[in-house]
Amino acid sequence: MRFYELFLKPIKPKPPLTPAQARINSLKQNVQRDKQQLHNEKERQRQQREREQQRKQLQQRYKPA
Repeated sequence: MRFYELFLKPIKPKPPLTPAQARINSLKQNVQRDKQQLHNEKERQRQQREREQQRKQLQQRYKPA
């Protein structure tokens, strides 16, 4: 026996999904993508708030009396 015959297992092709399975799979992927988009948007808004706070602090610090 050869090395690859002992240790490498052949990759079995997956059968095609039924229409119902494909729809469920698609919906699950949409949910994951939407969660990621929500997370990214919240992070963007948080960073924007932090930048605005820093800008206001700098404005007050160097505000002419």
